[in-house]
Amino acid sequence: MAKYTGPVCRLCRREGCKLYLKGARCNSEKCAFYDRKNVPGSDPKARSRKKASGYSVQLREKQKTKRYYGVTEKQFKMYYDTASEMRGITGENMLTLIERRLDNVVYRLGLGVSRAQARQIVCHGHITVNGKRVDIPSYLVKVGDVIAVKENKQDSVMWEDVKQTKNLSVVKWLTFDNTTLTGTVVALPEREDIDLDIQEHLIVELYSK
Repeated sequence: MAKYTGPVCRLCRREGCKLYLKGARCNSEKCAFYDRKNVPGSDPKARSRKKASGYSVQLREKQKTKRYYGVTEKQFKMYYDTASEMRGITGENMLTLIERRLDNVVYRLGLGVSRAQARQIVCHGHITVNGKRVDIPSYLVKVGDVIAVKENKQDSVMWEDVKQTKNLSVVKWLTFDNTTLTGTVVALPEREDIDLDIQEHLIVELYSK
């Protein structure tokens, strides 16, 4: 799948839910999902005319999850294949693998308002892992890794809001010091740490066919 460059609100309408692809802007009145009555296709009668098949439901769940994280089909299938070889529940393993992506970690630390912006921050070389610059968004972090804004980039105005935010909260498997713009992976993410509305068992059923 090539990189999507169209209006991201169209993706939310297609999946029938907010994907928060624009970060906090998705909570504004300008968001297409701010008032569900104005969303094309939100009429219950219109939706009931065509009953979704089992395959359709599974496919939409996969597409929605891919769009949440901004990964390609090839990458997503790779995470599934890796997860299926791990001990435990395949669907949960897959999600925790994707959560460990560097672009997602940068987003979880609050350094980017959306995963798309976090990915751009990583690609532009603003982030270091254990003191070394890493510009690969798909890099998987591990316990003990220290993620920080590159030293010569810390005075940029783009971090001012982060530095001034008091009691900045991040997910429990990460710690973050907003004065030094440094975060640490203190544990691997677990399924309960993922706050996205995803039914991973549907994705596993789709790939298992």
